[in-house]
Amino acid sequence: MPSRALKQFLDDALTRYNQPSFVGSDPVSVPHLFSRRQDIEIAGFFAAIFSWGNRPMIIRKSRELMELMHMNPYEFCLHHSDEDLKRLLGFKHRTFNPTDLLYFIEFFKQHYSTSDTLESAFTRHGKTVHDMLSGFHDYFFSLEDSPPRTRKHISTPARGSTCKRLNMFLRWMVRPSDGGIDFGIWTGIRPAQLIVPVDLHVARVARLLRLLDRQQTDWQAAEELTAALRRLDKHDPVKYDLALFGLGVIEKYG
Repeated sequence: MPSRALKQFLDDALTRYNQPSFVGSDPVSVPHLFSRRQDIEIAGFFAAIFSWGNRPMIIRKSRELMELMHMNPYEFCLHHSDEDLKRLLGFKHRTFNPTDLLYFIEFFKQHYSTSDTLESAFTRHGKTVHDMLSGFHDYFFSLEDSPPRTRKHISTPARGSTCKRLNMFLRWMVRPSDGGIDFGIWTGIRPAQLIVPVDLHVARVARLLRLLDRQQTDWQAAEELTAALRRLDKHDPVKYDLALFGLGVIEKYG
């Protein structure tokens, strides 16, 4: 497909999906329950980390966790009691269990005790998303006695992962809220710096459209696809994630 026609094709798909009606059936609906920045960050982080598999289940479990946190995740993470934590011991989402959840909460408590935004947990580690995500992984597990089992839930490009869920979280926080989906509440990372959240569906459509040649779905593939999308919009390439996702998951393109 010629580049001009390809851009028009993706722009048309983007128009269909980059609108408020998309929110209700997507995990991004969970941080949209909140208005305070820190609540949006914490709710969005959990919803992104839970995002593999069935979307209705992801949303249901994410909302269940928010309810266990009294729909006030920031205050809960900072000021929970031992009794509050006991209420979480029955929570589980696929392989994410109470051991993982209690460590996540301890990390948030430690981080927010010295910073008023989760953005600094990423931007302190470098200028590229590769460096930010690699540094964030090390920072996240820097607390004493971090459980080895919990490491599988936080990916790092240093190990070749696409880091799909973390890149999606960054997209939510960084991209402007032009369609009512993303939040645009972080300003230390520019949309142009973002890396596309690549999963099997997005990769399949990208290969069909000749945006991605690499056959292995890994960090290199995410960078290759992002570079291709920058040729369509150098300032905001990752907006096309919505188009590729919609084409692959909703329209079953190809």
